[in-house]
Amino acid sequence: MIRTAILGASGYVGGELLRLIAAHPELAPAKLFGDSKAGQTLGAVHPHLEPAFPDAMIERFEELSLDNIDLVFAALPHGHSQRIAGAILGRGIPFVDLGADFRLNDAATYERWYGEAHQATELLGHFIYGIPELNREAIRSASAIAAAGCYATAAILALKPLLAAGLVKQDSIIVDAASGISGAGREAKEATTFSTVDGSLAAYGLLNHRHTAEMEQALGATILFTPHLAPMSRGILATCYGEAAGPSDPLDVLRAAYSAEPFVHVTPEPPATKWVTGSNGARLSARFDERTGRVLALCAIDNLGKGAAGQMIQCANLMLGLKETAGLSTIGVYP
Repeated sequence: MIRTAILGASGYVGGELLRLIAAHPELAPAKLFGDSKAGQTLGAVHPHLEPAFPDAMIERFEELSLDNIDLVFAALPHGHSQRIAGAILGRGIPFVDLGADFRLNDAATYERWYGEAHQATELLGHFIYGIPELNREAIRSASAIAAAGCYATAAILALKPLLAAGLVKQDSIIVDAASGISGAGREAKEATTFSTVDGSLAAYGLLNHRHTAEMEQALGATILFTPHLAPMSRGILATCYGEAAGPSDPLDVLRAAYSAEPFVHVTPEPPATKWVTGSNGARLSARFDERTGRVLALCAIDNLGKGAAGQMIQCANLMLGLKETAGLSTIGVYP
């Protein structure tokens, strides 16, 4: 049994990690950290998890707490992983980080998008960008993974094969994406209260959302990205547009690219977030519009699944030599 530590266990992603670990035959949660909830039982923080982990407690993180730990998951705000990554890697513990600290290869790019200097530039080269469908073999041999952002995952899965096949011009791409409220985290904020969000759809992060940098790095393209907050608990739908290089069949290209992938399914029907809720699945579709000369590609994922906890476990499975699909499902909860 692989003893895991979860940093940020009290948040939505931490809870989702634990829900998935409960069904994973090889992983066991040995240490749960969440400073704001330290001293509370897991059941008090995540009532739905109490039957699976009745004796688990949330602790305050200290480096000595990593004794006898085989794997670390971190779901922390940006900036936090920079402070602890060296200690984790120095102990030789495999590390899967969901924070943004090590997703970008270049410290100057990080500072441009995050507004502060990177504090652990010497570690940037140690992390592999964590989308298995792009970097599977590198992830297998890695000791540190920077799991991709939720919006970035959806957009990259939709666009990467089309750009690789030369179907879309690299300087013409627009990504519009809508996310459920859980993507904003568990902390109470006026902008994400029920009365603010219910019955409303709002754009935010205009021209400067940080996931733009990940998309551009992974795709080698220029992206205009506009995120939206949708009145739903979880899920992301990314709608991506680009000027076509010529007539094409983008749906066929996506089918060929993902035909052997266990979690990515391409269908002629436009995908809905409900199809993937609670799963690690991604549902894609695409069209070529002869009238406008543009390509349209869509991707639906669960922001807490393939966009966060599910992808973290998928990466960990590869790192540890386990079955890639262990503990994960492509089947959503519907309705």
